[in-house]
Amino acid sequence: QVHLVESGGGLVQTGGSLRLACAASGRVFDSYFMAWFRQASGTEREFVAGVTRGDTYTTYADSVKGRFAISRDSFENTISLQMDNVKPEDTGIYYCAAGPSIGMRESDFPSWGQGTQVTVSS
Repeated sequence: QVHLVESGGGLVQTGGSLRLACAASGRVFDSYFMAWFRQASGTEREFVAGVTRGDTYTTYADSVKGRFAISRDSFENTISLQMDNVKPEDTGIYYCAAGPSIGMRESDFPSWGQGTQVTVSS
């Protein structure tokens, strides 16, 4: 299992920026693909963005394309999510996830962090 710890959440105003980070440890060779999911109150968890080892491939949900950027430092076993021009609908708990292959479903990821809260005020 890969142990994941998120950081960087907080309160930000609409149109502002926030950067999330996730550090991986343990069986990091099982973390070929790492991703961010988010869950707003009363909704299901949804895929936000993902990146492969070596930062060779990235993918985004349509709702965040052009505003969020995911990156990965494979040497340090960390990923980041730069969130720009945030909107109130970006509010939620953001989770880091790791899996052995590219995927966008929760079931594709055996390892999860505890989550970090992001709140966007209008």
